[in-house]
Amino acid sequence: MGPLNRREFFNWSAQGLAATASVALLVRDGVVTANPGPAAKAKRAVQVSLVGGMSHIDSFDHKPELAKRHGQPLGSDSKPDVFFGQVGLLRKPDWEFKQRGKSGLWVSELFPHVAGVADELTVIRSMTADSANHTPALFVQNSGFQFNGYPALGSWLSYGLGSVADDLPAFVVLPDGRGDANGAASNWSSGFLPAQHQGVVFRGGDSHVRDLFPESPITPGEERDSRDFLAKLNAAHLERSGHEADLAARIKSYELAAKMQLAVPAVADLSKETAKTKAMYGIDDPATADCGKRCLLARRLLEKGVRFVQIYSGGPIAGSPRTSWDAHENVKENHGAEAARIDKPVAALVADLRQRGMLDDTLVIFTTEFGRTPFTQSAGNVVGTGRDHNKYGFSCWLAGAGLKPGTAFGETDEIGWKAAEHPVPWHDFHATVLHLLGIDHEKLTYYHNGIKRRLTNVHGEVVKGVLA
Repeated sequence: MGPLNRREFFNWSAQGLAATASVALLVRDGVVTANPGPAAKAKRAVQVSLVGGMSHIDSFDHKPELAKRHGQPLGSDSKPDVFFGQVGLLRKPDWEFKQRGKSGLWVSELFPHVAGVADELTVIRSMTADSANHTPALFVQNSGFQFNGYPALGSWLSYGLGSVADDLPAFVVLPDGRGDANGAASNWSSGFLPAQHQGVVFRGGDSHVRDLFPESPITPGEERDSRDFLAKLNAAHLERSGHEADLAARIKSYELAAKMQLAVPAVADLSKETAKTKAMYGIDDPATADCGKRCLLARRLLEKGVRFVQIYSGGPIAGSPRTSWDAHENVKENHGAEAARIDKPVAALVADLRQRGMLDDTLVIFTTEFGRTPFTQSAGNVVGTGRDHNKYGFSCWLAGAGLKPGTAFGETDEIGWKAAEHPVPWHDFHATVLHLLGIDHEKLTYYHNGIKRRLTNVHGEVVKGVLA
């Protein structure tokens, strides 16, 4: 008899919390499969999400022709779909590009530390987005849909693969210390999936998870007796409700929270790390400390069995100066400041995973909701300093399990405006991530409102050109 499908096991098993717990353990131990699919290359994943729209033509997409045409008009009859509608003159990159490592991958001086791990990167230079507006574009990046209410990638992975750890969530979110991105918790929502698959936010400071600890201390005996009594009440309530799914999910979330009271302080205690490791992540530097701590915490969470960690770079879009990658006013100032916060920590995360032997079965994902235009956001014959949103072509990269390292896939046109070769929409990107984690994106489904919903909707093809 082959491995049981997770859903088949639910139908075969007795219903209730005992069955739910049994499934979680069997999925974790490989007895029950999430869904039949390709052989998994990765066991876990970490995503660095740049909020606001990183300029690909200033970072990972080398365009010599754009530099030659600096100051010239776009020269196109088509009207660009940009946020502010101002189409200025073409502008060359603000950072010099160089070929890096043994692979010769082009990476600009915007990311000098990431350039140092270029031989680990698989860059997709032909990403396309459905929207040129931040919030719907972020939703598509996270859930495949422009509207809230749909499960995030991390939630689908939690649902499809289960949790490895018994005392930590499968899906953890580490927001930028300056605030949440547009849409906040909608970006890591479980949508219509059971509530236990929602992303759990770990904040900075002494209390990483809100309301995890009681306001006043209680003795271990009181703690034990109260939890035993609560378990009996919950079991009775669940029985009376006919094992209602939302109630079962809430009970599980509280049970997990009880275990997290011990697990979270231990995994979040960075004092156990060596001074060399802390310096590697930039924790000793105020400029990189916030992202450095979160990248190091992400590695520790992955080590402890968390399935998917999402790290945000950039907080609210509005504000002055901007606390995101939304470089409307001045790319040099904005991107220079934002990259200085994350370049060293992100490179350290990749290098640290490699030196610990984890990169071979870990997937590192570096994304942004869209790119920036090759022309400046300005009126008339002016070479401005800012760039508008660009949904037509931009860059993201991956590293680790099952990929061709030190390579670039796809191309934008000669000035970096539109994807010209092998365009990759978010549905294809998500299908590829699921594939690397051993999931067929067409088979990971959830019945909701009469529809078999999936992360890739009715679209998606695995980008085979990036696979090893």
